[in-house]
Amino acid sequence: MPLEGYAMSTTEVKNAEDLSPEAVLARATAARGDIFPEWKPLAYASPKTYHLINQTVSYLHSYHGQEAMSEQLSGPMRELIAIPALGAKGDLRHAPNHVRRAYRMGLTNKVLFEGAAAFAAVVGWASMTFMSLAIMEANNPLYPYGQLPAGGEPKELTPFPEMALGRTRGGAAPETLADTPEWRYAAGIDPELVRRAAAFIDHCLVADGAQDVILGPGPRELIAIAALCTRGEVDLAARHMRRAYDYGMTRRHVLDAICCVLPMTGIVTGQLGLRAMQMADAA
Repeated sequence: MPLEGYAMSTTEVKNAEDLSPEAVLARATAARGDIFPEWKPLAYASPKTYHLINQTVSYLHSYHGQEAMSEQLSGPMRELIAIPALGAKGDLRHAPNHVRRAYRMGLTNKVLFEGAAAFAAVVGWASMTFMSLAIMEANNPLYPYGQLPAGGEPKELTPFPEMALGRTRGGAAPETLADTPEWRYAAGIDPELVRRAAAFIDHCLVADGAQDVILGPGPRELIAIAALCTRGEVDLAARHMRRAYDYGMTRRHVLDAICCVLPMTGIVTGQLGLRAMQMADAA
């Protein structure tokens, strides 16, 4: 089992310098609780490559040996970004493992789907079916990776910090899809299309001020921003960053959100996200 928030001992730090395949695999197993067998050929052929992958992903997803710092996103929030990102790529081998980790953190299916809805605002609602499939597979006793808590999905949600963030608007960024230049243009052609499209997107990103949700507008924007960066949409990502900032999200929150999708989309996603952050800062 990964030990979130565990601080590495002096011995462990020294052992981290051992780049033998066996040592690299042992550290990866300690960080994650188990590892997928397809990583083992890489670890034996190029142990430093796998070592660097594991060092980076352990930091990105708060695995064993990483200490939390101020304003970092919580482990549960990171999973709410990573799982729909895996689903959007159709990765039903790794996504169920993340669902099980989310269950161990106390996340319920309801909040998993709230996160998936925010991601779907960018990549399409069909992606939400992959969240369903990942949940179904995570609850399948034959799925061999990660530990499923007794009883499966938690009966009650365990609170996490982002649940209390991003609910009060302090700026004037466009709040509804219909107010954006592109969709105002579309309204002159097909206003009914705009009404229906805006209803869905505004629901997913809580533009209607709904209070009966687990994730407020700010955290949902973090998820949408990460999704936009995977698509290379720098201008749109910057626009959504401004709304996130209006709801009190910080640059550290935004950067952490972007980094949650680097394992499945690449470091270039981070570079595009940073470019969008610079644009948002300059606006």
